[in-house]
Amino acid sequence: MEQVIALVGNPNVGKSTVFNGLTGLHQHTGNWPGKTVELAQGRYTYHGRTYLLADLPGTYSLNPRSAEEEVTRDFLQNDRPDAAVVVCDATCLERNLNLVLQTMEVAGRVVVCLNLMDEAERKGIQVDHLELSRRLGVPVVPTAAGKGRGLEALMAVIATVASGGDRSTRPKRTVEETIHLAEEIAGAVTHYQREDYARRDRRLDRLLTSRVTGLPLMLLLLTLVFWITIRGANLPSDLLSDLFARGEVLLEQFFRRLNAPEWLYGALVEGAYRVLTWVISVMLPPMAIFFPLFTLLEDFGYLPRVAFVLDHAFQKAHACGKQALTMASGFGCNAAGVVGCRIIDSPRERLIAILTNNFVPCNGRFPTLIAILTMFFLPAGKSGFWAALLLAGVIFLGGLFTFWSSKLLSMTLLKGVPSSFALELPPYRIPKVGQVLFRSIVDRTLFVLGRAVAVAAPAGLVIWVFANVEVGGLSILTHCTRFLDPFARIFGMDGVILMAFLLGLPANEIVVPIMLMAYLSQGGLVEMEDLTALRALLIDQGWTWVTAVCTLLFTLFHWPCSTTCLTIRKETRSWKWTAVSFLLPTLMGFAACFLVATAARLFGGG
Repeated sequence: MEQVIALVGNPNVGKSTVFNGLTGLHQHTGNWPGKTVELAQGRYTYHGRTYLLADLPGTYSLNPRSAEEEVTRDFLQNDRPDAAVVVCDATCLERNLNLVLQTMEVAGRVVVCLNLMDEAERKGIQVDHLELSRRLGVPVVPTAAGKGRGLEALMAVIATVASGGDRSTRPKRTVEETIHLAEEIAGAVTHYQREDYARRDRRLDRLLTSRVTGLPLMLLLLTLVFWITIRGANLPSDLLSDLFARGEVLLEQFFRRLNAPEWLYGALVEGAYRVLTWVISVMLPPMAIFFPLFTLLEDFGYLPRVAFVLDHAFQKAHACGKQALTMASGFGCNAAGVVGCRIIDSPRERLIAILTNNFVPCNGRFPTLIAILTMFFLPAGKSGFWAALLLAGVIFLGGLFTFWSSKLLSMTLLKGVPSSFALELPPYRIPKVGQVLFRSIVDRTLFVLGRAVAVAAPAGLVIWVFANVEVGGLSILTHCTRFLDPFARIFGMDGVILMAFLLGLPANEIVVPIMLMAYLSQGGLVEMEDLTALRALLIDQGWTWVTAVCTLLFTLFHWPCSTTCLTIRKETRSWKWTAVSFLLPTLMGFAACFLVATAARLFGGG
């Protein structure tokens, strides 16, 4: 019979590295019953015996303020694992000992994994693990999990503790008693070879979290990330597009040999296959670049500094500073940003973050934003970094609307005052490139791409039907665009643009191709790589700078894609809040477009 081991720890202590080091690839993730909190489980074998390792959500305390902390406490109290391993950061032991002491009060068999010993040594910090073990009364194993050091010894101690020993818990202490005891023990076992061990971190913090330099550096870094993403994604995107085009030729030959009817070929190849491959070729390369860059910043320790810099602004909006981290996740995919809102303890503030995450443009909207900016607003002869700078400016506008809509919600539907929270600024670390690539590609890129692909093929069938099935001599698509045209022109657009956004609900990447398909009266998605030719086509269709601005604004502010809507429904368990998340950006988008179009008509600029 396998033994169950609970893995507990504060955030940013290397708990996931310990988990991965012990379990390798023998792990899986799922949701806790009745909760949206994810549980990672893995198995490993030691001396012929199998151990089930449950990686509990990172927490600072067992006095629950969030679903994650509640899950950790309930698992330790009610599920009674055979042993609990508390992972600590050797470079800041005092804070970690609070959780150790609390865990000892609810779990009888406890092992302390004193991780990040390599970082402690590099900073001249010495921790007497034998004295720490004596004072706590539980085994303490020093490790450097990132380098694989100490994991074998950890497995040996876990095996000994889990197989026997006292299951009785320690007496309960007050919060104040626990804090003082943690301070006393940490002071007794920790020795510093030099007093300036954190000098580099303090210098970087003075630069990155200053009120003067913090925000400009954040915007500059954001622009750099976008520039790398834009420049780097072009070639692989073209290669994938060419590869899928060859595949379409082969499929055409296959259907011809089968003498398949034209409608079947059109629906499956020009519809489902073409939309599916378009989404992959446009979505995959930027995500495969953006998510690793995002994860590198996360591993380096910069993202908590972003939350620190923006915390004051979110407090003014009666929201939570941690919302800055969920916004950052939304750049890759709004669905991922919505899931990331779990880190916010307050249910009210978590809901505000979920409802406003769509104001951050995701990876799927980048191609449309970049194309419009380049064609209509980029200075002649400028490209690359200038396009990224303009994109950063548009995203900054989305950020302003995030603050404004957060305050609007906190004053109306979700009244309340901002809660206080402890924001940890972890030490700066050199990112582990291998783990970054694995986490960003497997856990984020492929996960998000998989959700998009699941809806892309059915959407392709629907789009093909709209473009090819005729009623009264005109396609359904033409009827729809003509019907929407008077309404769309009130907002500075036309019926084709609005219909493209409606049909692009499954994936934002296909909005522009749908526009081209409608303008050119084609039966399938149309790709036009030459932006000069595309600009000429749009101008021939009546586009002006007003049309470009309104389309740009509506790209930034409109309903979430279907994947994000389903994720919001799953996270909130409410169709009401899913509807609010759909209507809020949409109404703001229409309002912004109406103001621009009306002003242009009044002053003769349209």
